[in-house]
Amino acid sequence: MANGARPRVLFFYDFPLHGGGSGAYVRYLMLRLTEAYHYDLGIVRPDTEIIHPSIKHFELKLPQIPVYVGRPGLETAKKYSELTDREIAQLYAANIDGLSRAIEAFQPNIVHVHHVMINSWAARYARSIYGKRIILTSHGSCLAAIAKDRRYVRRTRDALRAAQAITVVSGDTRAKLLRMFGGDLSSKTRTIPGGIRLSLFPSKRPKVPELRQKLGLVGQKVALFTGRLITEKGVEYFVKAAKNINGHIIIAGDGPQRTHLEDMVKRLNLTNVIMLPFVRKYEEYLDLFYLADVFVSPAVWDEPLGLTIIEAMGAKTPVVVTRRGGVVMAVKDGVTGLFVRSRNSTQIAEAVNKLFANDELRRKMGERGRALVEEKFTWTKIAERFDKLYRDVYR
Repeated sequence: MANGARPRVLFFYDFPLHGGGSGAYVRYLMLRLTEAYHYDLGIVRPDTEIIHPSIKHFELKLPQIPVYVGRPGLETAKKYSELTDREIAQLYAANIDGLSRAIEAFQPNIVHVHHVMINSWAARYARSIYGKRIILTSHGSCLAAIAKDRRYVRRTRDALRAAQAITVVSGDTRAKLLRMFGGDLSSKTRTIPGGIRLSLFPSKRPKVPELRQKLGLVGQKVALFTGRLITEKGVEYFVKAAKNINGHIIIAGDGPQRTHLEDMVKRLNLTNVIMLPFVRKYEEYLDLFYLADVFVSPAVWDEPLGLTIIEAMGAKTPVVVTRRGGVVMAVKDGVTGLFVRSRNSTQIAEAVNKLFANDELRRKMGERGRALVEEKFTWTKIAERFDKLYRDVYR
């Protein structure tokens, strides 16, 4: 590679971009690499949405799209643990075929794989046959799926050992990966979290008063959850807390738990809960973070590093979260938010009410959260780290 030149990088992703934090990670990383560093990028994935006119797209044709945990848009999809051996073989073959076609057409220097699952096996094949250098990124949920089904361990370990570099989104995810696949991977494993596009998070958003009026929330305090409505997110404990919360709560999202949550609202006769659908337009989605006085993430699993928490902090909205997984990278108890025990509706209500009742505390927490995001969690800083990684790998 000529001095100062950058390698051609092919991204390999196993889901449609919308519906999960990893999709947002892929989208905004690619955009920032394109805009700031003028990378020649391509992507293989099972949908056709254009990310940027200069990014080449190669469709990944899969017999089905399994999920690690529930995901909006894939509510009826099988989990990886539910696949038959034959279905795993078919997915492996389809991933190899899709990646091989893209490599032959695009001729990348590096293949950057997002999630360490069957798609990483195909990248291991590409390493062997095409001699391509590979980088594997775990967003955390893939490890949770592998931990439940030993069929995925051996080939994933082979892929990780073949990779030139591994990245993870949080320290917690790093620790899990090394426990599962071996501490000898430590030297080539880096923690690079997700983040936000700072230009999308101004000091104020003009549509928020209009949205408050539309939802009947003028003069009301609001606590928000937005994300996948799956058991792991613990949203039912937020709903149970609603009867003791001195304000309204908004739940925006879709997933297999939505009907259960709606039934809970009716059964408990809750009049301060607003259920909104999954918001696909990113501008409207961001409006919710600015509308909210508090953001609540009541996860009951080890959240790799919830992007919604970073987005809330970017909007200067203090957060109430459970101390699970990678969240401790972003949230400092009593500084940028408040920690509560998982599965504890009483503590959720107490923390939300504490913030509702103290405007100055909310303001200070919001300001500190925004400062932390600007320091550590912007795509400008994250793309800078990947730029260095790509050049190190291809040196």
